Amino acid sequence: MTSWFQSLTNAPFVAVIRLQGPISNSGRGLDDVSLAPVIEKAFSRGKPRAVALQINSPGGSPVQSSLIAARIRRLADEKKVPVFAFVEDVAASGGYWLACSADEIYLDEGSIAGSIGVISAGFGFDGIISNYGVERRVHTAGKSKSFLDPFKPEKAEDVTRLKGWLDQMHEVFIAYVKGRRGAKLSDDADLFTGDIWIGRKAVEVGLADGIGHLAPMMQDRFGKKVKFRRYGIRRSIFSRLGAAIVGDAIAEVEDRAAFARYGL
Repeated sequence: MTSWFQSLTNAPFVAVIRLQGPISNSGRGLDDVSLAPVIEKAFSRGKPRAVALQINSPGGSPVQSSLIAARIRRLADEKKVPVFAFVEDVAASGGYWLACSADEIYLDEGSIAGSIGVISAGFGFDGIISNYGVERRVHTAGKSKSFLDPFKPEKAEDVTRLKGWLDQMHEVFIAYVKGRRGAKLSDDADLFTGDIWIGRKAVEVGLADGIGHLAPMMQDRFGKKVKFRRYGIRRSIFSRLGAAIVGDAIAEVEDRAAFARYGL
């Protein structure tokens, strides 16, 4: 009995973290606070031979992407554990940021990767309220407090200012990808334009290291007897029921829209 238990506990294993869905600071998607205990357990429970990231994310918040990726890298360096990313349908924008936290990135033949860019989207309602004879009244202390008010006509100076912020964040994103992928990246002129690549084309431009799936690749690296311990965000049944009762329809539409940008 003792020898069986020892062989079980000493068997090589890979910790698997599932990163599924948009990255958000709203508490509905992937965020650093929710993932912190998941990532900590994956690196700290037992002695994993590696940590594998199962990624299926169209992106989202650049800051949350950066925080999650930084946490993964800190623990990987501290524990001296290699990290492998396995992309499912998509690792785009912030999803690709997460993939870059791995030492190696692998795709399916149909996986979408890239979209190294930054986007800000919204709506303008000034025409609607004027049609109904509604007057927007805003009083501020500080000339920038009503910046990009969706109920007022768009100002050219506001757009210029926003574009400057997006460009700064884009530079941060590009620097991170270059720092992680280094000489693996090709000199393709479209690499940092927000364009995307599929499967082997993504490998050709250096966004990924090859085509491969989690279980067979980890078995090739660590032996056929390697085990998998899976970690992910678990939401209580009460929170799931609460969401169903409240009817979080807007969040569902937003999630679907994020994936729909890539035809998914």
